[in-house]
Amino acid sequence: MTPERLGLLWGITVFAGAIARLVSSITGFPSVVILLLSGLFIGRSGLGLVEPLDLGQGLETIVGLLVCLVLFEGGLNLRLPEGNIRNTVLRISFLRLIISLAGGIIVAHLFAGLSWEVAAVYSAIVLATGPTVISPLVEQIKLGSPLSDVLKAEGLVLEPIGAVLALLLLEFLLGDLHGLKEVFIALMQRLGGGISIGIFAGWLLSELLKKIKNKSSFGIELQVTVGIIFLAYGICEYFLPESGLPASVAAGFIVGKRETIDKERLDTLIGELAQLAITVLFPLLASDVTWGELSPLGWGGIISVLTMMLVVRPISVSLATIGQGLEIKQRIFLAWLAPRGIVTAAVASLFAIRLEQAGILGAGRLQGLVFLTILMTVGIQGLTAKPLAKFLNLIDS
Repeated sequence: MTPERLGLLWGITVFAGAIARLVSSITGFPSVVILLLSGLFIGRSGLGLVEPLDLGQGLETIVGLLVCLVLFEGGLNLRLPEGNIRNTVLRISFLRLIISLAGGIIVAHLFAGLSWEVAAVYSAIVLATGPTVISPLVEQIKLGSPLSDVLKAEGLVLEPIGAVLALLLLEFLLGDLHGLKEVFIALMQRLGGGISIGIFAGWLLSELLKKIKNKSSFGIELQVTVGIIFLAYGICEYFLPESGLPASVAAGFIVGKRETIDKERLDTLIGELAQLAITVLFPLLASDVTWGELSPLGWGGIISVLTMMLVVRPISVSLATIGQGLEIKQRIFLAWLAPRGIVTAAVASLFAIRLEQAGILGAGRLQGLVFLTILMTVGIQGLTAKPLAKFLNLIDS
């Protein structure tokens, strides 16, 4: 691909994302829904102007770096509630790790026709709700606390776990890992290693930011922050692939906890970068989806996603919130809202490429089902979240 063509690809992608943001601000529609539609419009399902695979091996690196910015910003604002609410987050995370993973495997195999192995990879990929979707929705509908804290924390806790687990199941499917014991050991190594590196990176970053006393030095703060985040991500990915995601969340969480840092100013800087990353990533990854990958799934794919939304999610949330101090209306809303986001889309796109290269059948159906899950959860739940919150009287006045 020529540099001119690459420049045009990026120009079209960023422009489409910016216009989607503008349309969202004018119409009041959830931005993530418009961003997804813009990606479908400019990509293989629409005008065919953008082909992510033209970026070659650089696609995985670009997506990873942008995602780590988004997760760092999420970690910076992560507030683990106290008492029963914190227990609720942990219980939801644990029970969804078991119930949703098992439910997703069964649903994808029975209804969407994926093999058991590929269905396991699918279930891990869609395990977590997307912080990149949840946070804008929560802010847009002005959802009250503690429900907003629970929703944000759930996604940030499970997002890295789901991505790492999906990678390990993929390696198991490709024969690089042998047995579930090796998968579990590798999961603990990558989560532990990533979190450890992230904690150190967060401490180092906070110490350096303390040295910057000039209030006009926004540029230096931003450069130092992005430099350390990218370096930590690169080190993690070099030694422990996919461990960069938990490292990014851990680094943001540590920086956010330091009292000596002007977190409001830092959050403003990183928040703008994270929003730009989302604006680029959603159209870019959605442009890779074709109707040819979605149409063979037929009603089986739709039934699979609806089952995940209407059966699997409510069961896990209902069990997790028993005796945790949440009202019935809060539990209903929590059981309904579970859109998938950027990390889900990114992991699906990259894994589909690896499966195709390895000659594993079902790579296209895997990517199609993941994006159908994103489209349905973001579209249906994104559009109904505010009316439901109003009906249940959950909006802060």
